[in-house]
This record gives sequence, C-alpha cells and structure tokens, in this order.
Amino acid sequence: MTYSLRVNNDLDVATLVDLAQRAERYGFDQLWVSNDLFLRSAPVLLGVLAAKTERIKLGVGIMNPYSVHVAEIAMMAVTMQEATGGRFLLGVAAGSAEFLAWAGIDRPRPLARTAETVTVARVLLGADEVRGPLPDWFGPLSKLRVPPVLPVPVYVGAMSPKMLEMAGRLADGVLPLLYPPEHFPNARAQVLRGAEGAGRSPDELDIPACFWVSVGDDVAAARLAMAAKIAYYGPSFAPYLLTRAGLAVEDFAPVTAVLEHEGLAAAARLVDDRMLALGITGTVAEVVERCRSLRASGATHLSFGPPLGPDLRQAVDMLGTEVLPVLAADVAGGTG
Repeated sequence: MTYSLRVNNDLDVATLVDLAQRAERYGFDQLWVSNDLFLRSAPVLLGVLAAKTERIKLGVGIMNPYSVHVAEIAMMAVTMQEATGGRFLLGVAAGSAEFLAWAGIDRPRPLARTAETVTVARVLLGADEVRGPLPDWFGPLSKLRVPPVLPVPVYVGAMSPKMLEMAGRLADGVLPLLYPPEHFPNARAQVLRGAEGAGRSPDELDIPACFWVSVGDDVAAARLAMAAKIAYYGPSFAPYLLTRAGLAVEDFAPVTAVLEHEGLAAAARLVDDRMLALGITGTVAEVVERCRSLRASGATHLSFGPPLGPDLRQAVDMLGTEVLPVLAADVAGGTG
C-alpha cells in the first residue's frame, strides 16, 4: 500500500515544513502541495520542503498549461528533481475554469490541451516512450538544456471520464479527485480503459484514491472544517461527479452567494449532510472504516486530502499514529 498526504498552498512556510516532517516521520510515501491561483507558489514551497525532508516524495498538484507554459513547467520539474534527489512528482491538469477566470485566463480545449501537456512534459522530462502526438511547435530545439538525471513521473489531475481515460493512455499516474470517495471503482475503471486501449499494463500506473478527509476528536469541529472546504470549492465541482452523489451545481448557488457576501464561515453553515458526504468526516474509526472500503474496492494507494481536520497538526498526528498503523496491520494480517 502507498499512502500520501495532500495539502493546500494556503499554508505558511513554517506550518507546511512542520506537516511535511511529521508526514515523513509517520511513514507517508508522498506529499502533494496544490498550486491554486492567488495563494502561495507551490514550486517555491516545494523547494523549501526539498531541503527540509529526506525520504518522502514531493508532488505539485497541479500545474496547468494555461497560466504557465509547458516548457516552464518542465524547467521547474527538472530543477525540483535535482533539488529533491529524485523525489519529485509532477501533477498537471486543465485547472478550474472558475479559478482561471479570476486572472482573466480562458481555458479552451481542456482535454486536448492537457493531453498535449502530458506528452510534451514526459518527453522533456525523460520518458522512454511517447504515446501522444507532439504539437507543431515542438522541434529539435525544444529540449531542456539541463536534462533530468532521472525521469520525472507525470500525473494527471482528473475527474471526467474522458480526462481519466486520457490519463490512462498517456500519464505515469493519475490523481482522480473523488467526490464522493466511493466513486473510486468507477474512476479506476475509466483510467484502466484508457490504459488497455494504449496497450499498457495497469502496473505501469499509480492510481491513488484521492479524497478529502476531516478527522478530529471533536466531530462537530471536524464537520465544520469539511463544510468550509466544500463551501469554498463548491462552484468548481464537476457536474458529472455531483450527479453521482445526488447533487447538482445549482445546489451550491446559495452557498456561493453567502460566500461572496458574508464570508467562508457563514457559507460553511449552509453545507448540508449530502454535501458533507463528498468527503470523509469524523473520528479515527469512521475514517478507518471508509478507507477499508476503498481498499476492498481495489485501491492500493490512499491519498488523504484537505482539510484533514480542524487542527492540521493534530489531524496529521491522528492519521499517522492511529489510522495508518491500523491499515498497515490489516495488510500484514491479510485482511486488506
């Protein structure tokens, strides 16, 4: 089993370093830092983490080809691979149209543009094979002058069936954002459909079950932390996934209106139980139960994402000392 932790790039440097060192100490295999617009720069944060950690793999999740050209994404990735001693993971995706609009950036042809980005990035970053067509501008001079010592794995952040299938065809790994977590078997099947069509073995791909979690001794506080996360990201949820959860984008309209005029705390109070089910919220026992369910459905990589809990440090401690050991014992005992 592989275990990873995902955090947002709203964290200050000191807090992020502390969480990364805790995650490494508890045996997490990967740490992913988001790169949402108008927050802290994930590449800069990861540069700091490269110097402050030793073993844990460090990923950016995600970079998009609209606000940063793929050539510059590759430059960052090869530099991070050098800085981390081969521990870097590159996540790419089309990004949220709503968030890109904050910067006046359009997002045309997201599937084709992301596929092109994956192909170009893998070529530039040392992949042995190319499965997708390269763009017209790519030529003999389109090469990194500092070639990677080791290839950099390229992951795709994906939710829609077409994006998941594309990732299965072209990428080294997939970050299927699961709302709710129980969508994992469907997402995995879509990824493997793409892999099969490209003649690839499932063993070539890392397919984490990426879910949001909020754990804590105070269940009410844990619920509020998850509600705030859902209120903030509600407008950017994929309609396809919301439908599977019995929700629609329109259900979040009142939440979004309050968010814009009264702030996040007020908006979080409008998040109902159906919306909360998009993540995993509650005690250690409740988190373990749903993780076991994910593993039973075929997950070999569990990825715990924000908000993590009402107290970040306590949440990472609980995941690291109470959740991971139980799941590891299941595997050792042959029950997972």
